[in-house]
Amino acid sequence: MVPIKSFLQRPLSAILMIFAAALGGMLFIPGLNTAQKVTRITVHRGMGFMAITAEMEHSGAIKNRWQTIVTGRLIPGFHNIRPGRYALPPGMSNAHLLYYLRTHPQDEVRVTIPEGLEQREVALLLSRKLDMDSSAFMQAVKKRAFLDRYGIKTGSAEGYLFPGTYHFAWADTPEEAAGFLVRQFRAFYSPDLKALALSRGLTETSLLTLASIVEAETPLDEEKPIVASVYLNRLKKKMRLQADPTVQYALQEDARRLYYRDLAVDSPYNTYRYAGLPPGPICNPGAASILAVLNPADTGYLYFVATGKGGHNFSETLSGHEDNIRKYRAALMNGTRVPQSSIDPVAGKK
Repeated sequence: MVPIKSFLQRPLSAILMIFAAALGGMLFIPGLNTAQKVTRITVHRGMGFMAITAEMEHSGAIKNRWQTIVTGRLIPGFHNIRPGRYALPPGMSNAHLLYYLRTHPQDEVRVTIPEGLEQREVALLLSRKLDMDSSAFMQAVKKRAFLDRYGIKTGSAEGYLFPGTYHFAWADTPEEAAGFLVRQFRAFYSPDLKALALSRGLTETSLLTLASIVEAETPLDEEKPIVASVYLNRLKKKMRLQADPTVQYALQEDARRLYYRDLAVDSPYNTYRYAGLPPGPICNPGAASILAVLNPADTGYLYFVATGKGGHNFSETLSGHEDNIRKYRAALMNGTRVPQSSIDPVAGKK
Protein backbone atom coordinates (compact mmCIF):
# COMPACT_ATOMS: atom_id res chain seq x y z
CA MET A 1 0.00 0.00 0.00
CA VAL A 2 1.29 3.46 -0.91
CA PRO A 3 1.67 5.66 2.20
CA ILE A 4 -0.75 8.61 2.24
CA LYS A 5 2.12 11.12 2.67
CA SER A 6 3.96 9.62 -0.29
CA PHE A 7 0.76 9.59 -2.35
CA LEU A 8 0.04 13.25 -1.62
CA GLN A 9 3.60 14.22 -2.60
CA ARG A 10 3.04 12.95 -6.14
CA PRO A 11 2.33 15.45 -8.93
CA LEU A 12 -1.30 16.47 -9.27
CA SER A 13 -1.41 15.08 -12.77
CA ALA A 14 -0.38 11.65 -11.52
CA ILE A 15 -3.01 11.76 -8.77
CA LEU A 16 -5.66 12.68 -11.30
CA MET A 17 -4.56 9.84 -13.55
CA ILE A 18 -4.88 7.38 -10.67
CA PHE A 19 -8.38 8.66 -9.84
CA ALA A 20 -9.36 8.52 -13.49
CA ALA A 21 -8.11 4.95 -13.77
CA ALA A 22 -9.99 3.93 -10.63
CA LEU A 23 -13.14 5.66 -11.82
CA GLY A 24 -12.85 4.14 -15.29
CA GLY A 25 -12.42 0.72 -13.77
CA MET A 26 -15.49 1.17 -11.59
CA LEU A 27 -17.53 2.24 -14.60
CA PHE A 28 -16.28 -0.13 -17.28
CA ILE A 29 -14.54 -3.24 -15.89
CA PRO A 30 -16.81 -6.27 -16.51
CA GLY A 31 -17.85 -8.28 -13.48
CA LEU A 32 -16.29 -5.90 -10.96
CA ASN A 33 -19.60 -5.20 -9.25
CA THR A 34 -22.09 -7.45 -11.01
CA ALA A 35 -23.23 -11.03 -10.52
CA GLN A 36 -21.65 -13.98 -12.30
CA LYS A 37 -25.04 -15.51 -13.06
CA VAL A 38 -28.31 -14.35 -14.59
CA THR A 39 -30.35 -12.32 -12.10
CA ARG A 40 -33.86 -10.87 -12.34
CA ILE A 41 -35.24 -7.56 -11.18
CA THR A 42 -38.62 -5.87 -11.42
CA VAL A 43 -38.85 -2.13 -11.92
CA HIS A 44 -42.31 -0.80 -11.17
CA ARG A 45 -43.63 2.48 -12.50
CA GLY A 46 -42.71 5.33 -10.18
CA MET A 47 -39.60 3.68 -8.72
CA GLY A 48 -36.74 6.14 -8.35
CA PHE A 49 -33.12 5.39 -9.23
CA MET A 50 -32.13 4.85 -5.58
CA ALA A 51 -34.94 2.33 -5.11
CA ILE A 52 -33.97 0.53 -8.33
CA THR A 53 -30.34 0.17 -7.26
CA ALA A 54 -31.51 -1.08 -3.86
CA GLU A 55 -33.61 -3.70 -5.67
CA MET A 56 -30.58 -4.70 -7.76
CA GLU A 57 -28.47 -5.08 -4.64
CA HIS A 58 -31.19 -7.07 -2.89
CA SER A 59 -31.59 -9.42 -5.86
CA GLY A 60 -27.83 -10.00 -6.09
CA ALA A 61 -27.48 -8.30 -9.46
CA ILE A 62 -24.84 -5.99 -7.98
CA LYS A 63 -22.56 -6.24 -4.94
CA ASN A 64 -22.31 -2.55 -4.05
CA ARG A 65 -25.08 -0.23 -5.11
CA TRP A 66 -23.02 2.92 -4.56
CA GLN A 67 -20.80 2.05 -7.51
CA THR A 68 -23.90 1.78 -9.66
CA ILE A 69 -25.34 4.99 -8.24
CA VAL A 70 -22.14 6.92 -9.04
CA THR A 71 -22.15 5.46 -12.54
CA GLY A 72 -25.75 6.52 -13.09
CA ARG A 73 -25.05 10.06 -11.90
CA LEU A 74 -21.86 10.49 -13.92
CA ILE A 75 -23.15 9.29 -17.29
CA PRO A 76 -25.98 11.52 -18.55
CA GLY A 77 -29.33 9.77 -18.71
CA PHE A 78 -28.15 6.43 -17.29
CA HIS A 79 -30.16 6.91 -14.11
CA ASN A 80 -33.42 7.06 -16.09
CA ILE A 81 -34.58 3.43 -16.21
CA ARG A 82 -37.91 2.37 -17.69
CA PRO A 83 -40.30 0.13 -15.76
CA GLY A 84 -40.12 -3.53 -16.73
CA ARG A 85 -39.17 -7.05 -15.78
CA TYR A 86 -35.54 -7.74 -16.62
CA ALA A 87 -33.30 -10.80 -16.77
CA LEU A 88 -29.80 -9.37 -16.35
CA PRO A 89 -26.90 -11.16 -18.08
CA PRO A 90 -23.90 -11.95 -15.87
CA GLY A 91 -20.56 -10.19 -15.70
CA MET A 92 -21.46 -6.75 -17.04
CA SER A 93 -19.75 -3.53 -16.01
CA ASN A 94 -21.71 -0.94 -14.08
CA ALA A 95 -22.05 1.20 -17.20
CA HIS A 96 -23.07 -1.74 -19.38
CA LEU A 97 -25.64 -2.79 -16.78
CA LEU A 98 -27.35 0.61 -16.81
CA TYR A 99 -27.12 0.83 -20.60
CA TYR A 100 -28.76 -2.58 -20.83
CA LEU A 101 -31.62 -1.45 -18.60
CA ARG A 102 -32.11 1.70 -20.69
CA THR A 103 -32.11 0.00 -24.09
CA HIS A 104 -33.30 -3.59 -23.62
CA PRO A 105 -36.70 -4.37 -25.22
CA GLN A 106 -39.58 -4.49 -22.80
CA ASP A 107 -40.80 -7.80 -21.43
CA GLU A 108 -43.93 -8.69 -23.43
CA VAL A 109 -47.05 -10.43 -22.13
CA ARG A 110 -49.54 -12.28 -24.34
CA VAL A 111 -53.10 -11.33 -23.41
CA THR A 112 -56.38 -12.54 -24.90
CA ILE A 113 -59.31 -10.15 -24.59
CA PRO A 114 -62.53 -12.07 -25.33
CA GLU A 115 -65.42 -10.56 -27.26
CA GLY A 116 -68.14 -8.94 -25.19
CA LEU A 117 -66.19 -7.81 -22.13
CA GLU A 118 -67.17 -4.52 -20.56
CA GLN A 119 -64.33 -2.05 -20.17
CA ARG A 120 -64.32 -2.62 -16.39
CA GLU A 121 -63.70 -6.32 -17.13
CA VAL A 122 -60.93 -5.43 -19.59
CA ALA A 123 -59.39 -3.28 -16.84
CA LEU A 124 -59.42 -6.19 -14.39
CA LEU A 125 -57.95 -8.58 -16.96
CA LEU A 126 -55.09 -6.24 -17.85
CA SER A 127 -54.38 -5.45 -14.19
CA ARG A 128 -53.78 -9.16 -13.58
CA LYS A 129 -51.37 -9.41 -16.52
CA LEU A 130 -49.61 -6.05 -16.61
CA ASP A 131 -48.08 -3.62 -14.13
CA MET A 132 -51.15 -1.43 -13.85
CA ASP A 133 -54.11 -0.80 -11.58
CA SER A 134 -57.62 -1.42 -12.90
CA SER A 135 -58.91 1.86 -11.47
CA ALA A 136 -56.14 3.75 -13.29
CA PHE A 137 -57.21 2.07 -16.54
CA MET A 138 -60.83 3.08 -15.95
CA GLN A 139 -59.75 6.66 -15.33
CA ALA A 140 -57.69 6.66 -18.51
CA VAL A 141 -60.53 5.46 -20.77
CA LYS A 142 -62.82 8.22 -19.49
CA LYS A 143 -60.44 11.15 -19.86
CA ARG A 144 -61.71 13.64 -22.42
CA ALA A 145 -58.19 14.27 -23.73
CA PHE A 146 -57.75 10.53 -24.40
CA LEU A 147 -61.15 10.24 -26.08
CA ASP A 148 -60.58 13.31 -28.25
CA ARG A 149 -57.21 11.94 -29.35
CA TYR A 150 -58.97 8.92 -30.84
CA GLY A 151 -62.10 10.66 -32.08
CA ILE A 152 -64.44 8.97 -29.58
CA LYS A 153 -67.63 10.97 -29.11
CA THR A 154 -69.06 9.10 -26.11
CA GLY A 155 -68.03 9.47 -22.48
CA SER A 156 -65.68 6.49 -22.40
CA ALA A 157 -63.85 4.02 -24.65
CA GLU A 158 -66.53 1.37 -24.11
CA GLY A 159 -67.02 -0.41 -27.44
CA TYR A 160 -63.63 0.64 -28.82
CA LEU A 161 -61.40 -1.81 -26.91
CA PHE A 162 -61.18 -4.26 -29.79
CA PRO A 163 -61.07 -7.91 -28.69
CA GLY A 164 -58.25 -10.20 -29.75
CA THR A 165 -54.98 -11.77 -28.67
CA TYR A 166 -52.17 -9.26 -28.39
CA HIS A 167 -48.69 -8.77 -26.97
CA PHE A 168 -48.45 -5.91 -24.49
CA ALA A 169 -45.34 -4.57 -22.82
CA TRP A 170 -45.60 -5.60 -19.16
CA ALA A 171 -44.90 -2.01 -18.14
CA ASP A 172 -47.44 -0.39 -20.47
CA THR A 173 -49.34 2.49 -18.92
CA PRO A 174 -53.14 2.36 -18.89
CA GLU A 175 -53.18 5.01 -21.62
CA GLU A 176 -50.76 2.99 -23.75
CA ALA A 177 -52.72 -0.26 -23.37
CA ALA A 178 -56.09 1.38 -24.01
CA GLY A 179 -54.72 3.36 -26.92
CA PHE A 180 -53.34 0.19 -28.48
CA LEU A 181 -56.76 -1.49 -28.30
CA VAL A 182 -58.52 1.52 -29.80
CA ARG A 183 -56.00 1.56 -32.65
CA GLN A 184 -56.81 -2.11 -33.33
CA PHE A 185 -60.42 -1.09 -33.85
CA ARG A 186 -59.37 1.81 -36.06
CA ALA A 187 -57.29 -0.58 -38.17
CA PHE A 188 -60.28 -2.95 -38.51
CA TYR A 189 -62.80 -0.22 -39.28
CA SER A 190 -61.68 0.34 -42.85
CA PRO A 191 -62.89 3.07 -45.24
CA ASP A 192 -65.08 0.46 -46.96
CA LEU A 193 -66.78 -0.41 -43.66
CA LYS A 194 -67.24 3.27 -42.85
CA ALA A 195 -68.88 3.79 -46.23
CA LEU A 196 -71.15 0.79 -45.67
CA ALA A 197 -72.18 2.09 -42.25
CA LEU A 198 -72.92 5.52 -43.73
CA SER A 199 -75.06 3.93 -46.46
CA ARG A 200 -77.10 2.21 -43.75
CA GLY A 201 -77.55 5.41 -41.78
CA LEU A 202 -75.28 4.31 -38.95
CA THR A 203 -72.82 6.54 -37.16
CA GLU A 204 -69.76 5.00 -35.59
CA THR A 205 -71.39 5.24 -32.17
CA SER A 206 -74.70 3.70 -33.25
CA LEU A 207 -72.89 0.92 -35.10
CA LEU A 208 -70.82 -0.03 -32.06
CA THR A 209 -73.81 0.32 -29.74
CA LEU A 210 -75.91 -2.07 -31.82
CA ALA A 211 -72.98 -4.42 -32.28
CA SER A 212 -72.39 -4.49 -28.52
CA ILE A 213 -76.01 -5.50 -27.91
CA VAL A 214 -75.74 -8.25 -30.53
CA GLU A 215 -72.48 -9.41 -28.94
CA ALA A 216 -74.10 -9.57 -25.51
CA GLU A 217 -77.18 -11.42 -26.79
CA THR A 218 -75.53 -14.38 -28.52
CA PRO A 219 -72.11 -16.04 -28.68
CA LEU A 220 -73.07 -17.81 -31.92
CA ASP A 221 -71.61 -16.08 -34.96
CA GLU A 222 -74.21 -17.67 -37.25
CA GLU A 223 -77.00 -16.10 -35.18
CA LYS A 224 -75.59 -12.60 -35.02
CA PRO A 225 -76.92 -11.33 -38.39
CA ILE A 226 -80.39 -12.56 -37.37
CA VAL A 227 -80.24 -10.90 -33.94
CA ALA A 228 -79.00 -7.72 -35.65
CA SER A 229 -82.00 -7.85 -37.99
CA VAL A 230 -84.40 -8.04 -35.03
CA TYR A 231 -83.08 -4.85 -33.46
CA LEU A 232 -82.84 -3.00 -36.75
CA ASN A 233 -86.44 -3.99 -37.54
CA ARG A 234 -87.61 -2.79 -34.13
CA LEU A 235 -85.82 0.53 -34.60
CA LYS A 236 -87.49 1.02 -37.98
CA LYS A 237 -90.90 0.40 -36.40
CA LYS A 238 -90.01 2.68 -33.46
CA MET A 239 -90.45 -0.20 -31.02
CA ARG A 240 -88.43 -0.22 -27.83
CA LEU A 241 -85.47 -2.55 -28.13
CA GLN A 242 -86.18 -4.25 -24.77
CA ALA A 243 -82.72 -5.76 -24.82
CA ASP A 244 -81.93 -7.64 -21.63
CA PRO A 245 -78.16 -6.93 -21.73
CA THR A 246 -78.82 -3.19 -21.62
CA VAL A 247 -80.56 -3.69 -18.28
CA GLN A 248 -77.58 -5.69 -17.04
CA TYR A 249 -75.31 -2.83 -18.07
CA ALA A 250 -77.54 -0.25 -16.40
CA LEU A 251 -77.35 -2.22 -13.13
CA GLN A 252 -73.51 -2.32 -13.29
CA GLU A 253 -73.47 -5.66 -11.48
CA ASP A 254 -72.06 -9.05 -12.28
CA ALA A 255 -74.24 -11.00 -14.73
CA ARG A 256 -77.23 -12.67 -13.11
CA ARG A 257 -80.81 -13.57 -13.91
CA LEU A 258 -82.97 -10.49 -14.27
CA TYR A 259 -86.34 -9.91 -12.64
CA TYR A 260 -89.26 -7.56 -13.26
CA ARG A 261 -88.00 -5.20 -10.56
CA ASP A 262 -84.74 -4.76 -12.49
CA LEU A 263 -86.65 -3.28 -15.42
CA ALA A 264 -87.49 -0.27 -13.25
CA VAL A 265 -83.88 0.94 -13.08
CA ASP A 266 -83.87 4.55 -14.27
CA SER A 267 -80.98 4.63 -16.69
CA PRO A 268 -80.73 5.78 -20.31
CA TYR A 269 -79.16 2.36 -20.94
CA ASN A 270 -82.39 0.62 -19.91
CA THR A 271 -84.06 -0.05 -23.27
CA TYR A 272 -87.18 -1.35 -21.54
CA ARG A 273 -87.84 2.19 -20.26
CA TYR A 274 -86.29 4.35 -22.98
CA ALA A 275 -86.87 4.20 -26.72
CA GLY A 276 -84.10 4.05 -29.28
CA LEU A 277 -80.48 3.14 -28.74
CA PRO A 278 -78.73 3.61 -25.42
CA PRO A 279 -76.15 6.45 -25.22
CA GLY A 280 -73.27 4.18 -26.19
CA PRO A 281 -71.97 0.61 -26.36
CA ILE A 282 -72.60 -1.75 -23.45
CA CYS A 283 -69.52 -3.93 -24.07
CA ASN A 284 -66.68 -4.30 -26.55
CA PRO A 285 -67.92 -6.20 -29.61
CA GLY A 286 -65.79 -8.31 -31.88
CA ALA A 287 -65.56 -8.25 -35.66
CA ALA A 288 -68.39 -10.76 -36.21
CA SER A 289 -70.92 -8.64 -34.30
CA ILE A 290 -69.89 -5.42 -36.04
CA LEU A 291 -70.14 -7.09 -39.45
CA ALA A 292 -73.51 -8.58 -38.49
CA VAL A 293 -74.93 -5.10 -37.96
CA LEU A 294 -73.47 -3.93 -41.27
CA ASN A 295 -74.75 -7.05 -43.07
CA PRO A 296 -77.88 -8.13 -41.20
CA ALA A 297 -80.05 -11.04 -42.28
CA ASP A 298 -83.06 -10.11 -44.39
CA THR A 299 -85.89 -11.02 -41.99
CA GLY A 300 -89.12 -9.71 -40.63
CA TYR A 301 -88.33 -10.91 -37.13
CA LEU A 302 -89.27 -8.70 -34.21
CA TYR A 303 -88.90 -11.12 -31.31
CA PHE A 304 -86.58 -13.82 -30.05
CA VAL A 305 -86.21 -15.93 -26.95
CA ALA A 306 -83.69 -18.49 -25.77
CA THR A 307 -84.22 -22.08 -26.86
CA GLY A 308 -82.69 -23.41 -23.66
CA LYS A 309 -80.12 -25.20 -25.82
CA GLY A 310 -77.70 -22.38 -26.51
CA GLY A 311 -79.45 -20.57 -29.34
CA HIS A 312 -82.65 -18.61 -29.90
CA ASN A 313 -86.04 -19.01 -31.53
CA PHE A 314 -87.15 -16.07 -33.67
CA SER A 315 -90.61 -14.89 -34.67
CA GLU A 316 -92.32 -12.11 -36.61
CA THR A 317 -95.49 -11.99 -34.55
CA LEU A 318 -96.33 -11.73 -30.87
CA SER A 319 -98.33 -14.95 -31.03
CA GLY A 320 -95.37 -16.79 -32.52
CA HIS A 321 -93.18 -15.30 -29.81
CA GLU A 322 -95.56 -16.54 -27.12
CA ASP A 323 -95.28 -20.03 -28.58
CA ASN A 324 -91.49 -19.77 -28.35
CA ILE A 325 -91.78 -18.61 -24.73
CA ARG A 326 -93.78 -21.74 -23.92
CA LYS A 327 -91.02 -23.83 -25.50
CA TYR A 328 -88.46 -21.95 -23.44
CA ARG A 329 -90.35 -22.57 -20.21
CA ALA A 330 -90.71 -26.22 -21.11
CA ALA A 331 -86.93 -26.39 -21.49
CA LEU A 332 -86.59 -24.87 -18.03
CA MET A 333 -89.00 -27.43 -16.59
CA ASN A 334 -86.90 -30.18 -18.17
CA GLY A 335 -83.82 -28.89 -16.42
CA THR A 336 -82.06 -27.55 -19.52
CA ARG A 337 -79.42 -24.98 -18.72
CA VAL A 338 -80.04 -21.50 -20.14
CA PRO A 339 -77.91 -18.36 -20.17
CA GLN A 340 -77.82 -16.40 -16.92
CA SER A 341 -78.87 -13.28 -18.79
CA SER A 342 -82.11 -14.92 -19.91
CA ILE A 343 -85.25 -13.74 -18.21
CA ASP A 344 -88.34 -15.68 -17.32
CA PRO A 345 -90.98 -14.43 -17.79
CA VAL A 346 -89.52 -11.03 -18.77
CA ALA A 347 -88.04 -12.65 -21.87
CA GLY A 348 -91.59 -12.73 -23.17
CA LYS A 349 -91.45 -8.94 -23.39
CA LYS A 350 -88.73 -8.97 -26.04
